[in-house]
Amino acid sequence: MSTDTATQVDAAPGRNLGAIAVRVLLPALTFVVLIGAWWLATIIFDWPSYIVPTPLEVWQEMSDQRSILASNFKTTLWEALLGFALAIAIAIPCAVAIAYSRTLELTVYPTLVALNAIPKIAIAPLLVIWMGFGAGPKIVMVVLICFFPIVISTATGLKSTPAEITELSRSLSTSTLQDFLRFRFPWSLPYVFVGLKVAIALAVIGAVVGEFVGATKGLGYVIVASGQNANTTLAFAAIVLLSLMSILLYYAVALLERVLVPWSEET
Repeated sequence: MSTDTATQVDAAPGRNLGAIAVRVLLPALTFVVLIGAWWLATIIFDWPSYIVPTPLEVWQEMSDQRSILASNFKTTLWEALLGFALAIAIAIPCAVAIAYSRTLELTVYPTLVALNAIPKIAIAPLLVIWMGFGAGPKIVMVVLICFFPIVISTATGLKSTPAEITELSRSLSTSTLQDFLRFRFPWSLPYVFVGLKVAIALAVIGAVVGEFVGATKGLGYVIVASGQNANTTLAFAAIVLLSLMSILLYYAVALLERVLVPWSEET
């Protein structure tokens, strides 16, 4: 091994650690700046705490109400994850059917676009009437919001398989199922994960929208109840937890992409 090669190998771990540090420190610095700007704004404009509480007051409220907030956090998280999983289970087979059938693409795809144009918040009251105040309406709302981006990204990925890969599949005389499992679906995974990362953030929004309309628990319910009781600090605490939930879920999907589709990061 040459000296230059050995130097490059030795420097690789250092570069990786540096890249990880940048990925962690820059977002952390951004959060610190945002919190500082929030705190500074409360001082400059002299807002009373019942209008805009300070970050310290929100932190204290989170500590005082940790049992209530933790219980409602789990409820919203479960609704978001279950709805997200159901959306994947429904959307990916639909995307496969659309990608493999020109007829379905011409007939079903425009209908999906039209349905996606309907404001989901307008459907939420109807879901409560049909399904009651349980978890059902919230999960269905998450599915409705997450479904379209997953279908679009997956179908786009399946239809973007390069011609050389298609020719390779034909030269190996693979069946349609083998072609899908060995070539087309693996190639589409980066596109699939684009849709999943968009959908996981929307999943939290869908759960909260469902809780706004009719619920007895969940962070969305906490925000509504806090507004009715003029407890702005508790509402801010719930909003902060929702933001943290969205961030953690997004990076969990991104980490899964790094593990399952490492070539996407390299590309």
